[in-house]
Amino acid sequence: MPRPESAVTEPRREIARITLSVLTIGLLILGALWILRPFLGAVIWATMVVAATWPALIWLQERLWGRRWLATTLMTSTLLLVFVVPLLLAIVTIVVEADRLVGWAKSLAELHMSPPPEFVANLPIIGPRITAAWEQAVAAGAEGLIARLAPYANNIVRWFVAEVGSVGFLIVQFLLTVVLAAVMYTSGEAGAATVRRFGRRLAGERGDNAVVLAGQAIRAVALGVGVTAIVQSVAGGVALAIVGVPFAGLLTAVMFMLCIAQLGPTLVLVPAVIWTFWSGATGWGIFLVLCTAVIGTMDNFLRPILIRRGADLPLLLILAGVIGGLIAFGLVGIFVGPVLLAVAYKLLDDWISEVDLPPADAPQGKGSATP
Repeated sequence: MPRPESAVTEPRREIARITLSVLTIGLLILGALWILRPFLGAVIWATMVVAATWPALIWLQERLWGRRWLATTLMTSTLLLVFVVPLLLAIVTIVVEADRLVGWAKSLAELHMSPPPEFVANLPIIGPRITAAWEQAVAAGAEGLIARLAPYANNIVRWFVAEVGSVGFLIVQFLLTVVLAAVMYTSGEAGAATVRRFGRRLAGERGDNAVVLAGQAIRAVALGVGVTAIVQSVAGGVALAIVGVPFAGLLTAVMFMLCIAQLGPTLVLVPAVIWTFWSGATGWGIFLVLCTAVIGTMDNFLRPILIRRGADLPLLLILAGVIGGLIAFGLVGIFVGPVLLAVAYKLLDDWISEVDLPPADAPQGKGSATP
């Protein structure tokens, strides 16, 4: 007996309705993201900052008579100082010291590097190579060294301009990040509850756990990467100031950015060591070499300890997320990369750990033993 025509067309109508619904929802999401595109970077940064500093906010609130607005005001002021003031000070320093920078750059051509100390040649394995390279640098002079470093300097400048863009836009983004962070501090619990409900709606208990894990990964990166970068850059800046290297404050800011990018402070400290020996201050040069050895390896033991305090995740996973996220998404990828890897790792680990147990009332085979 043939089926009625209505029974055949009903599934087709249902498929068409579901398809159109999904397309409409997808277009709405894409349209909303396109409209919010100028603010997405600031929203992501504010979310990461608030998630990382939320325990500090609660700690302040408990000591400020339970007043959330007081704790929010203090945290927002701190963020404003951390984000905007150093950038403005760096700009003012560059503008004020522009003549000095030009004069210092011109004076490089007049410097004459002293020959290598005798103990360098006696170093095992690397001593003769360092001595040969040092003597070549002395023979080439400052002009030859500048000519060799010029291509690398040009590439660094192009990358910096491409990543950072105009200073005005950067300041606006920082201010917008601080404003959004203040809003999130005010209603953080409601926002966290909404995100956790969304996670439960998507994947039940597993989705809720993924949201919690994302917050832990953000704190782990903030502790492991951020605090380590602050300690290394401050220690390197103090060493440069003691030795008397010019523009120690500006070089400290550069070291901080390099440490955040997982490149380490040695990219600044090693040229400072070369400059110190070049100037003939052998004693200060040896002191700076020792400081470079300690500061450059500090992250090998400090970062794992801090990451473990933030989240119980493999160290290699966090580091791969930081470096890969930086390459894929830019500076904000320092947080986005580890979060994505941590959530994917946790979901995959839960799925692998699941065991398909037989039903309790399933009949057992002949040779099976009763536990």
